[in-house]
Amino acid sequence: MSMQSQRHPLVLNFDDSAGQPEQGINIDLSTWQEMIRFGCKWTEFESLALHLQDRLPSAEKLGCVLMGSGDYHHLSQLLLSRIQDQPKIHLIVCDNHPDHMRYPFGIHCGSWVYWASRLAHVAQIDVIGIGSEDIGLKHAWENHWGPLIKGKVRYWSVRQSAAWTRWIGAKRAWRGFDSADQLMTAFLSQLQSDLPIYLSIDKDVLSETVVQTNWDQGSFLEQHLIDLIQACKHRLIGADITGDVSAYHYKNRFKRILSASDGQAEPSAEDVAQWQVEQKALNQRLISAIDQSWQ
Repeated sequence: MSMQSQRHPLVLNFDDSAGQPEQGINIDLSTWQEMIRFGCKWTEFESLALHLQDRLPSAEKLGCVLMGSGDYHHLSQLLLSRIQDQPKIHLIVCDNHPDHMRYPFGIHCGSWVYWASRLAHVAQIDVIGIGSEDIGLKHAWENHWGPLIKGKVRYWSVRQSAAWTRWIGAKRAWRGFDSADQLMTAFLSQLQSDLPIYLSIDKDVLSETVVQTNWDQGSFLEQHLIDLIQACKHRLIGADITGDVSAYHYKNRFKRILSASDGQAEPSAEDVAQWQVEQKALNQRLISAIDQSWQ
């Protein structure tokens, strides 16, 4: 049996939004939704990791992981920490946001890239497709500067400036482009390293003409993601997808305030139902492409 055929997609099912991919494994985590969604304390995150420890396939048998809403993107950190047999890897994150922001209350969906940069086996992180103001000048102080200065984290943006990075001695940490086409052409042309690749896709990097998500969205098209996946062929050791759409009303008042401050609005049940049909079909297409690119 080939390594490719041994890998099966996995759904970490917090919010019942990602669907059931072909030959997929589903782990019901609905009782963890309130605790983990958007962000959580480290003790809570570690409790989930312990809960999943014997339920997840080994890293070399794990297929693409679906995590539902982008509110769960910090689970990528948990998945990355399980890859112990690789001395160095290249993490590529497709996201409309840098996910590299300061968060003093533990870990959350907007801070996990910083924590990934602290993993010894993660050699390089490229966050591509950023169109959010999170990397703009007025939010510069909210970004973690250390990994940018060291060159471990790089931002690739569309019509969004992070020119402030040169003022802190990190001028190589940001590249800006006028279009998604230009960004992807430039990124793929320099993707020469022979390091194994972990690919993390938040579908809020996609234009609203492709799918709808819970978050403000970027300008990528589906073909940009397919081109990237194909460029990772024979080097992909892990992959995950977030950015499915779901509505959730937090019981925790603090989380309600935080999510509202990030501009999240609860979509109607009718919108969610329609958008999920399109999202689930896209998930299957992306998984099919990813299954052709495993190392």
